[in-house]
Amino acid sequence: MGEVGPQDFTDAVATFGTGVVVVTVRDGRDDIGTTLTAFSSVSLEPPLVLVAVAAESYLTEVLRRCERFAVTVLSAEQRVIAGRFASAGRPSARLLVAGVPHHRGTLSDALIVDDGRAALECETRQHFPAGDHEIFLAEVRSVDYVALKRSPLIRVDHRYR
Repeated sequence: MGEVGPQDFTDAVATFGTGVVVVTVRDGRDDIGTTLTAFSSVSLEPPLVLVAVAAESYLTEVLRRCERFAVTVLSAEQRVIAGRFASAGRPSARLLVAGVPHHRGTLSDALIVDDGRAALECETRQHFPAGDHEIFLAEVRSVDYVALKRSPLIRVDHRYR
């Protein structure tokens, strides 16, 4: 066995199905957001989650200075939203949710997409580098909604399902 190359690693981890979330944060007058699959619950007491964001991204820069953000767990019907927030060179999150039911979180003031499976408002407790990503460990301060009857949006084998 030789060294693990980026394509081998990407193909291997793509076999693991993961849920899809949109992370949003309000930075003054602007709204930033992205689609992520690197999201996980960490602890029940206190309620902690982690998100891993590309270290060189603008979202990472904003999350370093704005400690409150929102996570929307997307439903299967929200592939379009996942694609919008994943596109390169995307505009402000306000434009990405145009025409889509959404609201602002009461604690984070971040945009929250309606009709997902769940939405959380979080407050960063720690962040640290992890390779080419930055990990944000955050306490869940509010559960905005939970809709268990909706099917989840899953990413596996490089595709949304």
